[in-house]
Amino acid sequence: MRKIILSFLPLIAPILLLAQDPHFSQFFSSPLTLNPAFTGKFDGTFRVSGNYRNQWPTINRAYQTATLSVDLPVMLNSIPETDRWGVGFMGYTDKSANGAVKFNYFSASTAYHIGLDEEGYHQIGAGFQATYANMMINTADLKFEDQLTASGFTGVTSELFNGSTLKNNYIDVNAGLLYSGSNTDRDFYYAGISMYHINRPKQQFTGALYLLNPRTTFHAGGYFPIGENLTLHLSGLTSIQAKASETVIGGAFQIQAGTETMINPINLYAGGWLRVKDAFIPYLGIEMNNARLGISYDVNTSQLKSASASRGGIEISLIYIARPSDRKEMPCPRF
Repeated sequence: MRKIILSFLPLIAPILLLAQDPHFSQFFSSPLTLNPAFTGKFDGTFRVSGNYRNQWPTINRAYQTATLSVDLPVMLNSIPETDRWGVGFMGYTDKSANGAVKFNYFSASTAYHIGLDEEGYHQIGAGFQATYANMMINTADLKFEDQLTASGFTGVTSELFNGSTLKNNYIDVNAGLLYSGSNTDRDFYYAGISMYHINRPKQQFTGALYLLNPRTTFHAGGYFPIGENLTLHLSGLTSIQAKASETVIGGAFQIQAGTETMINPINLYAGGWLRVKDAFIPYLGIEMNNARLGISYDVNTSQLKSASASRGGIEISLIYIARPSDRKEMPCPRF
């Protein structure tokens, strides 16, 4: 059975790609793919985020996804101190079917958060994002079911494409809302909703036309002190796109390896998330000098584990936030 699944998964990978967007297990470390309202929502002058995911590497490099983004608050001297206005830019690439299918994206986003109290510790904000998408399918690298015969691979379906490269591009529109709050200098909580592909862009190859289904995500999280040098981070989401859906929930402990008087103490993170009916995701992280490195690994628990040998894939994230010492601190999400 495992050999059969391994043989046929590359055949259906493009179909799966049309059904569901690329996603990250460390969604909390990829703010601009989670909700455009996270743009500029951090304590610092600029933020650089990078993510890499290799999903199902044992199944002929089924999915490989990478992102790089930068965002920053703007007009700080022209808006109220309790408000925050941010702009951001992001590029990411998604490859599937052993690189035969490639999607490349470039996004620009903006968000404005209004303070609900005198200190700005409670805010509500809205974000908007526009994305240019470019898709390429190298048909010479695809294998189809009717090519599998007793004598090996023949032509048939592949002859219709004659090894050509199919291309398509479109403009995508995304938006989101976010509420955040804090009661002390050591706790923070937030909840939001985002919708991607609001305009239902067209994906078209060889005359076949597909309308990209909107993806709606409900997400929430926060962190809370449970000891002098120990903080609990919790986060979760439910994402729905057409008939595909996922729910991820979990958390991690943050251990501060140093005293509170240190300017940039080293923080260690350990925990895990659960993608319901799909995978358990252990997570480790380290934070130092305003940078946080996170590593997670999907361990399949679904029926696919017979093909993947329970190896769902590795994911790496890196976030750097520049924080000047002469600026008022603003409570912001960290997970």
